[in-house]
Amino acid sequence: MSTDVTFSALTDVGRKREHNEDNYLVDKKLGLYVVCDGMGGHAAGEVASALAVRSFHEEVKREAEMLSDFALGKTGADRVTTRDILNMLEFAANRASARVYAEAAADESRRGMGTTLVAALICGKQLFVTWVGDSRLYLLRDGVLEQVTEDHNVLNELVKRRKMPREKVEQLAQKNAVTRAIGVYEHAEPESIAIDWLPGDRLLLCSDGLYQYFEDDLDRLAEKMSLDDIELAARLLIDAANEAGGSDNITTVLVALGSGEARDDERARKLQLKRELLARMRLFRPLSDRELLRVLQVTDVLSYEPDQVVMEQGAPGEELYIVLEGSVKVFRGDTAIATLSPGDHVGEMALVRNQPRSATVKSVGKSELMVIRRRDFFELLRTEHALAVKLLWQFLGVVADRLAETSRELGQVREELLAEDLTDSLFDDDPDDFDDRPTLHLGRTSTNHDESPPSQSGVVMSEPSRPMTPPPPSVRGVPPVKGSTPSSLPPQNPSLVRNARPLPGSPPPKNEEETVPPPSVRGPGPERPSVPRPPRRSSATPLTRTPSLRPVPPAPSPESASSDEDKSDEPDPEDKS
Repeated sequence: MSTDVTFSALTDVGRKREHNEDNYLVDKKLGLYVVCDGMGGHAAGEVASALAVRSFHEEVKREAEMLSDFALGKTGADRVTTRDILNMLEFAANRASARVYAEAAADESRRGMGTTLVAALICGKQLFVTWVGDSRLYLLRDGVLEQVTEDHNVLNELVKRRKMPREKVEQLAQKNAVTRAIGVYEHAEPESIAIDWLPGDRLLLCSDGLYQYFEDDLDRLAEKMSLDDIELAARLLIDAANEAGGSDNITTVLVALGSGEARDDERARKLQLKRELLARMRLFRPLSDRELLRVLQVTDVLSYEPDQVVMEQGAPGEELYIVLEGSVKVFRGDTAIATLSPGDHVGEMALVRNQPRSATVKSVGKSELMVIRRRDFFELLRTEHALAVKLLWQFLGVVADRLAETSRELGQVREELLAEDLTDSLFDDDPDDFDDRPTLHLGRTSTNHDESPPSQSGVVMSEPSRPMTPPPPSVRGVPPVKGSTPSSLPPQNPSLVRNARPLPGSPPPKNEEETVPPPSVRGPGPERPSVPRPPRRSSATPLTRTPSLRPVPPAPSPESASSDEDKSDEPDPEDKS
């Protein structure tokens, strides 16, 4: 597991302490570097740090075969993932914590002892870091210094949980009090991260006795770390801390990875590209640099040949793909709907749901895609609660945007379909359609040849396809004209006679039983006496309720028919019109 690495490790008691409670370990063959800062007093801190270093080293050394498989990149049943290495380091830290806790429980004088821990493991092309407490690891790359670890102290815990603004937390007297440590509890809750290292990188593992004097001047710390003579650089760091006060024990492990001349510029470019593309995506945009590193540790890079299928429509999928190099085409059925270039992504919803793919994606030429799998993404959310809140909140925004876009598209399609329907109805000249259009007509109510009661206004609807024949006088409530015979009237539908509404001024209709049947049913019979027509109303006469006229006399008997005919020409004495 070793690579072209040089290092220098030093520790110093400082100017204020009587004994050194710090401890460190370097195993160049295994690629393991550890720094611990003990606490507890009465030499208990020394015991805790020494026991933690030894126990942690034993656990990692026991997994040397797994580390070898990872460095060789074995596949199949022997494949070892990044998450496997991180889990192993966290397990080793918890075993060390259990050992220290048991030792403190067995000796009354050592109750409450504990230690911080920061460890770096170089395996293959990756750097694995795990830590508990406030000991730190810095990474110097291309002249830029970055703190990889995050202190487990009161300040960071309150800020991370948004319990108090940073300005107020800075004023707390116990802001630097450690919230996690090896040995205080059996389970230490370690954190871990994996990053890709490059030739020319410099690592610094140190206790708080060193970095407390450089927090306000990181450029000076970077300058000393970048010296060509790594042993001189380590000595200058210790001296600078002592000159600044040396209030605590001082420990530094400085590691130089490879050499700048042997650096692979193409690999460095891709590492930077991966980080930039993640930061550009809306899903990961609000993440800090350290949080982006955590996302990068669950990513893989896959290569594809021309026309190779990346994912297939209808097939289950759990990966998010981000184009690094080349391009891919998106198909729905046999139709190409999009072309994705570097920086574009597809399949982000597969990270949160198990649904069939909605499209097929094929590589246009040779291409490289960065992939994040759902199981690794969920594992990240389970272990990083603050990061999980940010990511899930961003997912809500992505889903909301997609829902709004879909609603707009559906609205546009609906408007287009509605416009087509209106256009068709405007220019439809089919004569058959006119038969079903209702028109104004008096005395009949029918569409599709069905009967219905008249409207309240007396104006009803009828079909224009039937001839509009005026109703007979008997229907309108006016007696027939003198001289007309029943046989001269056109046959009428009985239902229309029943449903007819009398006009104003006409006598009320008789009961349905007394309604005179139509001529076609009644047959010939005696002629009724004529009744004078009421005077016509002028247009200026207001429409009022007219009293009913006297009832029509019953039909005369055959014996009196002749005498009635003789009297029909005489004027009616009661007729004042």
